[in-house]
Amino acid sequence: MNTVLLLVASNIFMTFAWYGHLKDTHSPLWQAVLFSWGIAFFEYCLMVPANRMGYAHGISAFQLKITQEVITLLVFTVFALMYLKEPLHPKYLLSFALVVAAVAVAFWD
Repeated sequence: MNTVLLLVASNIFMTFAWYGHLKDTHSPLWQAVLFSWGIAFFEYCLMVPANRMGYAHGISAFQLKITQEVITLLVFTVFALMYLKEPLHPKYLLSFALVVAAVAVAFWD
């Protein structure tokens, strides 16, 4: 559970680092890059321990990565809806369901 919580927190930082600058396209690109790198530092401070802990507790690297992708999509969906004010189309929901299905398959014995 700690692994998942750290993955969620790291993905919040990552989403703001990668997409937060889209709301302010008036600043120079180099500033957006530097600001994003600053945010990404905190993402790494959470992601690396999350992966180490998960791996140490028997979660494979494949399972960690696939789980992280679902968390990324969940965090990004909330971000896109609330921060960027983008619409959620049914095709995105179907795409998300397919990724969740991939996680289920990855953990299937």
